[in-house]
Amino acid sequence: MKIKWFLLPILFVAILIFSAFHSARTTSKQTLMFQQKNRITVYLAGDSTVANYPKTWEPKAGWGQMIAAMFDEHVIVKNVAVPGRSSKSFIKEGRLSRILNQIHKGDYLLIQFGHNDEKIEDPTRYTDPTTTYKSYLKQYIDGSRKRGAIPVLVTPVERRQFSRDNQALATHGQYPDAMREVGREEKVAVIDLNKKSRELFQQQGPVKTKELFLFLDAGVNHNFLRGVKDNTHFQEKGAYMMARLVVMEIKAQKLPLQMYISNKRSCHMECVSKWKNQKKFMQGQVACY
Repeated sequence: MKIKWFLLPILFVAILIFSAFHSARTTSKQTLMFQQKNRITVYLAGDSTVANYPKTWEPKAGWGQMIAAMFDEHVIVKNVAVPGRSSKSFIKEGRLSRILNQIHKGDYLLIQFGHNDEKIEDPTRYTDPTTTYKSYLKQYIDGSRKRGAIPVLVTPVERRQFSRDNQALATHGQYPDAMREVGREEKVAVIDLNKKSRELFQQQGPVKTKELFLFLDAGVNHNFLRGVKDNTHFQEKGAYMMARLVVMEIKAQKLPLQMYISNKRSCHMECVSKWKNQKKFMQGQVACY
């Protein structure tokens, strides 16, 4: 079959368009594969002070909700913290196993437990700070290291409790020291959120810290119509501040993860807004520290 001579330019242009489209598609696919290959995942294992909360619980928030927006596009944060869990019950429920089935070489596992390990009346959660608490923490460390991932211990964030002379009090007993000991024994980085948060609360004082914790008057918020006075859990501003402390410690200790902290700066409300607008809480778009 002979092609009419006047159709040749049209055919030539069509071939050029197809080649350009195919080349662009291939390049785009290769770029996506490169980006995915060069991304790392930061897993968060912890309790209610770390966990994500739905809109029906606003303004209650965990610091894990806020920290993802403080990294750049190379980091994916998977916050698998669950309210009410201890280092023991998190493992017994198979949650650590699910992390270890997904985690890869170069990923991070941030581990914060203590609040519920203290519940001596509940044998399903209680751990002894001198023995079982340390042994459970080592399971997180060993499991992640076997997969080439990097474990980081985070001492339990402090509660809001002041003495009569307005001194911020330590409320976690032996657990923070036990975690610090595990860090030294296992040569694992320890982000001392317990110490840093108590220092912040001391600076803020008994009145101003109510803006960080879940303190709401009756009738102010439709999710807490009766009001609430919670000295353990945070409002969005408090969750942001705790995440900020974690990021600042990552930088202060010069952990390799610091290279992925965004250089941009923003107020906490922009961080909160970014988080709320995401159907799936991804990361790396707004930096808030």
